[in-house]
Amino acid sequence: MVAESKNHIIVESLDTQKRMPVYASAKVSALEDIAIYTDEEEVSLKDVFKAIAEKENMEATIPAKSSANELKTYFAEILPNYDKDRVYVSDIKKVIQWYNALQKHNLLDFSKEEKQEEEKTTPEA
Repeated sequence: MVAESKNHIIVESLDTQKRMPVYASAKVSALEDIAIYTDEEEVSLKDVFKAIAEKENMEATIPAKSSANELKTYFAEILPNYDKDRVYVSDIKKVIQWYNALQKHNLLDFSKEEKQEEEKTTPEA
């Protein structure tokens, strides 16, 4: 998202840098608002991306066009307790596509979270 106004937002394609309006009537979700179902709770997409990044050393992961079994196996390595009844292969494909797109454009930065965690665990003087 580049900008917003009263009745629409302006979005920019990561690949083409082309900008276009998305009106309020369209259903749009920010990646930060998305979570993955697990057996206990929902896990934010950012945490899933972080797990993938740690596994892949911040490199690209398997292609989203991999077989359903490969995708399920890979996702189980990343998030072992994901809810297999509510998280579909199409959902896993989207997560993989989003991760690879963000990684390709160097938009995966987890340093803010790490700094916040350090601040929480470091006692104040």
